[in-house]
Amino acid sequence: MTSAALAGLLTGLSLIVAIGAQNAFVLRQGLARQYVAPVVAICAVSDAVLIVVGVSGIGAVVEHAGWVLEVVRWLGVAFLVGYGVLSLARARRAESLEAARAGAPSRRAAVGRAAALTYLNPHVYLDTVLLLGSVANQHGSGDRWWFALGAAVGSVLWFTGIGYGAGSFQRVLATPRAWQVLDVVIGLTMWAIALSLAVS
Repeated sequence: MTSAALAGLLTGLSLIVAIGAQNAFVLRQGLARQYVAPVVAICAVSDAVLIVVGVSGIGAVVEHAGWVLEVVRWLGVAFLVGYGVLSLARARRAESLEAARAGAPSRRAAVGRAAALTYLNPHVYLDTVLLLGSVANQHGSGDRWWFALGAAVGSVLWFTGIGYGAGSFQRVLATPRAWQVLDVVIGLTMWAIALSLAVS
């Protein structure tokens, strides 16, 4: 059971440690130190729920309902394009870290964005529900839940790490120019993900 949990942890981390919509948003909130706890909680709990859904076998059902993933895919494309536009629009205005904090969304808006970046991103379903679910089920009926636990712990560790660890880079990103570069990178990343979804 310990080896299955470790396998789940490593597999989960290998999928989540990448520049993506969720990670970019959590990083930005962490740098501004705005609503980090609820944003991290939404992302980590959502991952855990989707992992459980995949391990329970629903991933196999979804795999045969291609139209569901197709609808989610185009919703994700639209959302990511819009989010990229907003990030690039922010980059046109030079702002310091303090200005970014002052202009941060409300708690409800931050939680809403975190949820949208999770549930409107088809990659989340492919990685957590389908891929992790299928890998977990290779560990047998008992050990698959240890695998799921390991993968969920990996999500908690990752999102907590980037959410609260982002503060270490505050000095680097204290200047308006650095903050503009961050917003450009986030915006272009959102567009790149949207393009990959549209052509996949």
